[in-house]
Amino acid sequence: MKIIIVIFWFIIFTKLLFFWLWLWQLKEYHFGRFKAHFEAQAAKKIISSFWRIKYPKFTFKMILVFLVCLAVEILLLLYFQIVFAILLSFFFIPLLILFFQIPSAIWRKIAIRRAKKKRASFKNLLVIGITGSYGKTSTKEFLAKLLSSRFRVLKTKEHQNSEIGISRCVLNELQEEHEIFVVEMAAYNKGGIKLLCDIVKPKIGMVTGVNEQHLATFETMENLLSAEGGGELIESLPEDGVAFFNAQNEHCRNLYQKTGIKKFLYGENASFRGGENILGAVAVARELGMREEEILRACEKIENKFPGIEIKKGVNGLNIIDATYSANPDGVLAHLEYLKTLPGKKAVVMPCLIELGKASAEVHRKIGKKIGEACDLAIIITKDRFKEVREGAGEKALFLEDVKDIFEKIMNFCSPGDVVLLESRMPGRLIELLIP
Repeated sequence: MKIIIVIFWFIIFTKLLFFWLWLWQLKEYHFGRFKAHFEAQAAKKIISSFWRIKYPKFTFKMILVFLVCLAVEILLLLYFQIVFAILLSFFFIPLLILFFQIPSAIWRKIAIRRAKKKRASFKNLLVIGITGSYGKTSTKEFLAKLLSSRFRVLKTKEHQNSEIGISRCVLNELQEEHEIFVVEMAAYNKGGIKLLCDIVKPKIGMVTGVNEQHLATFETMENLLSAEGGGELIESLPEDGVAFFNAQNEHCRNLYQKTGIKKFLYGENASFRGGENILGAVAVARELGMREEEILRACEKIENKFPGIEIKKGVNGLNIIDATYSANPDGVLAHLEYLKTLPGKKAVVMPCLIELGKASAEVHRKIGKKIGEACDLAIIITKDRFKEVREGAGEKALFLEDVKDIFEKIMNFCSPGDVVLLESRMPGRLIELLIP
């Protein structure tokens, strides 16, 4: 009987361990984001989520942590009574995961120091820093594409916007041939962007747009505006530096007014939401001496004018807009606005957004209102702020959590040629069903 109990518990423990490691990795080992996740979730949802198998990406670090945790659990089961061993597991395993942050922190400091030293040896390198709550990745991709038509350009890769990611890019990718380094910068606490600026020393800064995304990790809007809001980036630019601000964003316009160095507003004439990211890249290209005909030719080569989304052919002739890369309030609103321009019936499937702090309720009301304008059907797959979404969207908004129910609802509602927007993180099984 004892062996059966041990085997049963070991299976449960392994599933729980996968979940904790997946979530810890998903939140980029950032305690503030980890904490905000649980603050945003109802207790019932947290408990239920433990039992869904989530697999982390098995890097060397993750494999090592997983094996050590399993070894500790086996020792607990061998040397303690089973009930006591189970209770100890809930105490020791989280501590063990946190313990691995100590060598990670030491390695992080070493990597940052080496990256700073290498960057300092590139005297003629022009660094362009891009930050903001949204639009960073799109602007980085547009800008790198434009500038590459004349200059030798290095850009940070996907998800390479933290101190470790940027340091790795400097150490592994930066070469003598590079003339311009385009750096996407993200942070989740005050001082985070200043740290990144200390590593790469930008001369040009871009603030792409600021909203309440990640407010829960910054705790106050003042802290958010300092880091992700662009304050630290602008303060880190030299006296002969240049700053660019999204004219369509109130926080950017306010920072523009306070900035004392050479500065520009961009995006006033954007014809669609998100178009300001292209105009920002064009403004920087002009500042760096590119001619209008050069810029035009480079722009014509940009196939996807709306990075972050892909339009795919789905099951039963549906057009699936895949926007599952990430989500923030302005990005969701932009995608819904784009949805309005398309023919046929329109449906959106999305979870409620997290890490919005006190602004969460109002943000979801705005999203609900836009859903009401743009969509014929909205399936909300988490319940955290469903009430606020439905206040704006009305009966168009449904709460469905089961993948089978979601798929059946879409199939019964939509016809060939209709459009389904998948916004933010989706269950892998649902994507497989819709895009076979």
